[in-house]
Amino acid sequence: MAGRTSRRCAHPRQRTMRMLSLLAAAASLACAPLFAGAAPAAAATATANTTAAPALADKQAFVNDLVARMTLDEKVGQLRLISIGPEMPAAKLMEEITAGRVGGTFNSVTRKDNRPLQEAATRSRLKIPIFFAYDVVHGHRTIFPISLGLASSWDMGVVEQAARISGLEAASDGLDATFAPMVDISRDPRWGRTSEGFGEDPFLVSQCSRASVKGFQGSSPANADSVMAFVKHFALYGAVEGGRDYNTVDMSPQRMYNDYLPPYRAGLDAGAGGVMIALNSVNGQPATSNKWLLRDLLRKEWGFKGVTVSDHGAIDELLRHGVASNGREAAQRAIEAGVDMSMADTRYLEQLPTLVKSGAVPMALLDDAVREVLGAKYDMGLFHDPFRRIGTAQTDPADVNADSRLHRAEARDAARKSMVLLENRNRTLPLKKAGTVAVIGPLADAQIDMMGSWSAAGVAKQSVTLLQGMRDALAGKGQVVYARGANITDDPRVVGYLNFLNWDNPEVVQDKRPAGDMIEEAVRVARGADTIVVAVGETRGMSHEASSRSSLGLTGSQLTLLKALKTTGKPLVVVLMNGRPLTINWEKENADAILEAWYPGTEGGHAIADLLFGDANPSGKLPITFPRSLGQIPTYYNAPRIGRPFTPGKAPNYTSQYFEEEYGPLYPFGYGLSYTTFSLSDIRLSAGKLARNGRLTASVTVRNTGDRAGETVVQLYVQDVMASTVRPLKELKGFRKVMLAPGESRVVEFPIDEAMLKFYDARLDYVAEPGDFNVQVGLDSATVKEARFTLE
Repeated sequence: MAGRTSRRCAHPRQRTMRMLSLLAAAASLACAPLFAGAAPAAAATATANTTAAPALADKQAFVNDLVARMTLDEKVGQLRLISIGPEMPAAKLMEEITAGRVGGTFNSVTRKDNRPLQEAATRSRLKIPIFFAYDVVHGHRTIFPISLGLASSWDMGVVEQAARISGLEAASDGLDATFAPMVDISRDPRWGRTSEGFGEDPFLVSQCSRASVKGFQGSSPANADSVMAFVKHFALYGAVEGGRDYNTVDMSPQRMYNDYLPPYRAGLDAGAGGVMIALNSVNGQPATSNKWLLRDLLRKEWGFKGVTVSDHGAIDELLRHGVASNGREAAQRAIEAGVDMSMADTRYLEQLPTLVKSGAVPMALLDDAVREVLGAKYDMGLFHDPFRRIGTAQTDPADVNADSRLHRAEARDAARKSMVLLENRNRTLPLKKAGTVAVIGPLADAQIDMMGSWSAAGVAKQSVTLLQGMRDALAGKGQVVYARGANITDDPRVVGYLNFLNWDNPEVVQDKRPAGDMIEEAVRVARGADTIVVAVGETRGMSHEASSRSSLGLTGSQLTLLKALKTTGKPLVVVLMNGRPLTINWEKENADAILEAWYPGTEGGHAIADLLFGDANPSGKLPITFPRSLGQIPTYYNAPRIGRPFTPGKAPNYTSQYFEEEYGPLYPFGYGLSYTTFSLSDIRLSAGKLARNGRLTASVTVRNTGDRAGETVVQLYVQDVMASTVRPLKELKGFRKVMLAPGESRVVEFPIDEAMLKFYDARLDYVAEPGDFNVQVGLDSATVKEARFTLE
């Protein structure tokens, strides 16, 4: 979502508790008969209609009949998605629901909160249920690693399980839908919402999109233990200019189709019932008023039959975009473009009735949108049972925040698999469970930051910090000493920004001691230890919506702290917690080990300790490139080929590069170390030519050449040697995650067919052109074996 980050999602239970108490008090003690298609209802003109309603088993007939029975005001009401909270007073919300003028709500996250609202809906004239939605992105009560971390696992089983558990927990709290997964391709790490997505690559993000939808929805979004997925943000939100949130996007159709659109399509093909529309403009037209995007592409070309929702207040923002002069025009442009539901609505309520009555908006257009909303509710199972996820009061958990409701083991496993070992000089890691470890840093004991952005109903106090994880791991075997060492930032303006929308419960609390005193204490503590583990990076609010950055280095005195700790001569292990690639040049050259932990979630501290002490072996790989400097952006691995490329070992003059620094990224896409080592054989192709309807196989032998068991990701890339249009340097087309014992080897095979070679050409025809293709296989995108075949 956008424009509602902290206002809506920071401490939502605290912000809405008073309102929800009023709602519960206003609710009827007895539930009216539920709408099941059998009760008589008024026609659209509000006159009596005694025709029997169609059977509930026939979705289309059922929905069509219901639309025919609705008044104009009731139809408009179904298009309104209302936020629980200060945007609508409690009494007014209950009144609107009872009158049938609300289609769905978001921000209430317990059965007790949702039950009175659904009971109000069952007292409406047609008893149409409302649905309850929330931003369940990477966990509901159990918080899993952020999406960028989950993508780092390169394990679709992990991604799907995280979504499955998240959906189960959300459904058990009475929620029907989630505004997730977020599948925007991100190639500019300045963008704060990089943390919320799955990285830079169309293939990998598409796989994560598909797995997430499958996890959230299970076998059906109608199941009581599942929620409907709303893929977001449609479209191209990750390509905002300069990485500045809410900015414009100007992009060729060819790049859209080849690079940025596939993850949305993958989620929809996996069965996602909803789409959330982006806030950015696309080639001069805001997505919220973009007929080409929402009707021609989404509906006609892709055949999407589900429901679309605007982002928060996006219809009103058409005025600020400058494509609507007043609210009437904004509402008309949105409904004509294909926006079914208006989030935090005022414009649809105010304008659609008069627009329809005047003939400016045809009733048929309104009816289409209403059908899609009702169809989504049908697919959620709400017409069969409006309380299927809410249940009865007798089944409510005694304590919604009870630790017994969490899935800690699964979260710990996911966190272990999501972390990426970036450096490990002289086998500093794994550490021995003995002696004294100094745990230092502003993020070493930060419970709320462990959860990352969009942490839904997660409770910070239930998060295991790095400090606690290390203490638990060393209990009875060694000693942990601690010092904070630094604040994340020393800039009061930045602190004020991060706390602005959380003034009642600030997330960033400064240690008021001078920076020098804090560093001096940390060095003193470190000198008495055998090893230093220091946690640095960003607060979760720094990698969030509306938190774009103009720099990517460690902020405040964190780097000064690292340099001071280096002088002790003790092994220096850096644990990064962040939601985007950082420019960590000094850290790369001077730390003895670097573990990219991202924001690892509820069990993050235990998972980090598991890796640092060798109870688990790192297996994560980067889903996004790390640049050397801000000026290097963008640095994504699959950039289009150019006429004057830089070639290592040759003169750099008159080639495409920055002459002040070394060429290439700091860490490439797909990179990640292990506590063991692996080797790859040369590629073996089953044939040198590929027929149009045929298949060939590329195979390699991967061997564990180290002394302990470990997993690695074998990655398949393909390069189109010559085509009718400029093609990427290489493109990820497959991967396999392989576990091997010491000395064990395994043959990994990748089938290649014509479909894998297709792309959208200059005419947007989806083609595989004949010619030569280079097959590349490696353990990251930069170091690969290569072979060639010909497509006939």
